[in-house]
Amino acid sequence: MANPEAKESTPTPIYALNLFDLADNDLYRQYSRRSVSAVGKHGGKVIALGKLDGAVEGEAAPRTAMVLVEWPSREAFQAFVDDPEHTDLHPLREGGTKNYLWWLYESLEDLRPLLGGRQTRGTS
Repeated sequence: MANPEAKESTPTPIYALNLFDLADNDLYRQYSRRSVSAVGKHGGKVIALGKLDGAVEGEAAPRTAMVLVEWPSREAFQAFVDDPEHTDLHPLREGGTKNYLWWLYESLEDLRPLLGGRQTRGTS
């Protein structure tokens, strides 16, 4: 019998920020034709695509393309990465891009976890 006081943990969404330049070949085009369904298979959803419009600030060299994917959990993201059906998919991304950055960000309700619990303007 389940403990009525035990709370089910809800997975925390995770965001995968992909920043890259395209390589001088057709591999990323091949990747993009298959990646949406491969990502969707594990609950991921592309929520933003972007083309560089200008570098405003920072020391890192800007990348020309941005893809932001929302995953229901870190486990869902890892299942996508580890899926044996994608063993030929990931090399298309790797070979079709240059200067690739792939960063994961945990979803936050507000910035308090980053600011040591201090309240920020516009947060509750």
